[in-house]
Amino acid sequence: MSFPPRHAPLRILIADDHGIVREGLKLVLAQAPTLAGTVDEAGTGEQVLALLAAHGADLLVLDLGMPGVSGSGWVRTLRQRYPALHIMVLTANTDERTRAAVLEAGADAYLAKTGDSQPLLAAVARLAGGAARPRARAAQAAHVETPDEALTRREQQVLAMAALGATAAQIAQDLHISPFTARKHRENLMRKLGLHNTAELVAYAMRLGLPTA
Repeated sequence: MSFPPRHAPLRILIADDHGIVREGLKLVLAQAPTLAGTVDEAGTGEQVLALLAAHGADLLVLDLGMPGVSGSGWVRTLRQRYPALHIMVLTANTDERTRAAVLEAGADAYLAKTGDSQPLLAAVARLAGGAARPRARAAQAAHVETPDEALTRREQQVLAMAALGATAAQIAQDLHISPFTARKHRENLMRKLGLHNTAELVAYAMRLGLPTA
């Protein structure tokens, strides 16, 4: 791939809670020195906000599963706060509903971590060449919730614990609720997410970046 010359390379913020992923992305971006200038790193949503406030960025490469990041609502907040920021989501979550919701919230690209580096470099090249983000579409889009955003706070807690292998009795004890209530929360969250068994629940938690047993 050839890259166009650029007088002011992009300032890029890589946001992922895995250091090895950040190092890998920096190596990929090093293939395009005329495009990528300063590269900052963040491991949590809080660090992303602090670095954007302190230094700004032209491009944010964002993992949805890292601590402090809550799906499309978080992307929408960034878009409102930093309208000129290009947001490229790079995630292991391949759920189509999540992809649609995040793009509607204002992300410029949604790439899977299972792919190769070429789509990432091609997207960076487009931005460096002055490609404008679709602001009008993002501004007019209605809010579309990702499935996990439709869960209540308690259901999100139960999801995280069930993914670690906790039984209804263990969940009830840790959350100070009855085993019956714990089972109902589990049933409700699985119905909302369209899941049918524990294996599907664990697989969904893995796509969200949650720890699993």
